[in-house]
Amino acid sequence: AIKEFFGTSQLSQFMLSGLTHKRRLSALGPGGLSRERAGLEVRDVHPSHYGRMCPIETPEGPNIGLIGSLSVYARVNPFGFIET
Repeated sequence: AIKEFFGTSQLSQFMLSGLTHKRRLSALGPGGLSRERAGLEVRDVHPSHYGRMCPIETPEGPNIGLIGSLSVYARVNPFGFIET
């Protein structure tokens, strides 16, 4: 019963999607990039991202590499910097 709840229950999926949404990072928006201006080097994984941003969890399509998420042990400090 526990395996089914955490694997397929809509209630547990709702909680997981909320947590994933809060850990999302975006290079788009005011003061950021636009999908049209972003080249390949901006969308690539930079060495400074290791340990801070997940290189796998990014959407497919026009937002690839522009929207990502924090890695498991990363957090945002009070000054707004991502640290591990």
